[in-house]
Amino acid sequence: MKIRIKRAGLMATIQDLGRHHYLSQGVPVSGAMDSLSAQIANLSLGNDANDAVIEFTQSGASFVTEEDMLICLSGAGACLKTEIRRLPSHRPLFVPAGTDLYLENAGPGTRSYLAVAGGWHMPDVLGSRSTYITARLGGLDGRFLKEKDVIKSTGKLTATTKAIWNDLKGNAINYPKWSVARELFLPADTSSIRVMRGREFNWFDNASTSSFFSNGYVLGHNSNRMGYQLQGKSMHRVIEGELLSTAVTPGTIQVTNNGDLVLLMTDCQTTGGYPRIAQVAAIDLPLCAQLKPGDAINFKEISWKEAEKLYIQHQLELRKLAETIKQRYC
Repeated sequence: MKIRIKRAGLMATIQDLGRHHYLSQGVPVSGAMDSLSAQIANLSLGNDANDAVIEFTQSGASFVTEEDMLICLSGAGACLKTEIRRLPSHRPLFVPAGTDLYLENAGPGTRSYLAVAGGWHMPDVLGSRSTYITARLGGLDGRFLKEKDVIKSTGKLTATTKAIWNDLKGNAINYPKWSVARELFLPADTSSIRVMRGREFNWFDNASTSSFFSNGYVLGHNSNRMGYQLQGKSMHRVIEGELLSTAVTPGTIQVTNNGDLVLLMTDCQTTGGYPRIAQVAAIDLPLCAQLKPGDAINFKEISWKEAEKLYIQHQLELRKLAETIKQRYC
């Protein structure tokens, strides 16, 4: 199974769930910004949740299937369409060879993920296929996808994937009646981001910390996979002095010297010298991944223990999804 890129669109890259074992060497996690959508795309095909996917930002991309394909698109940034019809997301799609597919604006978000049966074939670099553009690491030669790139599947199909393939294959586009309800894995209020207090939360005056939870913020235009600039009321410090460079991770919210907030994302550095006012709960990072400039959010405080419980429950639900699809076909 393989596709040929006709238009890559904006910042299309190969990603998986990231490289987590080289932080001490200064290598960022990288990986899919919206890990939930990436996993749904893979699990819908019977793949491993960590198989490589293509991360598309917004719409504008197009490609042609050079062989019969079993694919799935998940996310909130775009949908797949042919010249005459829009195709459903969050479910397996059998697409015959020679079909032109386009990504069209759909939904309120920014990013969508294309999985293929068996996962996209990419070299493993430091335990991951994820692209880290700054260091030209991973993915397809460490770069964005471009016109004429040919990308193929590993061809390593699970029993579930083979069963889905046999059920859908034919001479025309085909897909099952079922789909994964992505919204059921998300909180009801998608504009409230749950956070825990950071190590330097008490470095700021009461008015600032109160404002942090009561006033909203707007995503600035100077935002990317490394981090988001948040526009809102500035923070005022009561503890001065330099903070030695210390550990940060995707979801860390730092306060710059002028009091502005920066929300670190998947390609962020591994250490930083700005105080950490909060940490986004891992379960809500997919919500952050779908933000676009001008979107408004607010922060809701939860405990570290509650965040851990939510994460464990979330992982159990994804395992149940994988098992449900497996039982349906095997």
